[in-house]
Amino acid sequence: MSDDSVLAQRKKIANWVSYGLRAGTIIYAIAMSLFFLGFMFKFTPALTTAILVALIVGSVLLAPAMVFNYGVKAANREDRKAGR
Repeated sequence: MSDDSVLAQRKKIANWVSYGLRAGTIIYAIAMSLFFLGFMFKFTPALTTAILVALIVGSVLLAPAMVFNYGVKAANREDRKAGR
């Protein structure tokens, strides 16, 4: 693999990571909003299910995105140190 294809692949991964971080954070914010809504008014079974689903989906999106984000940043940092 040439350096250009590696950089292109890394850029593509960074783009997907950006979407994952953004979507996961938004879904976590929705879960928190729903929680405070239930706290202020009343927790219904449907609201509790919605909070749980939002937390699970947010975690599924956010956790891998954070790991890949760290990997992309570490690879970029390593390239800078090596002068590439």
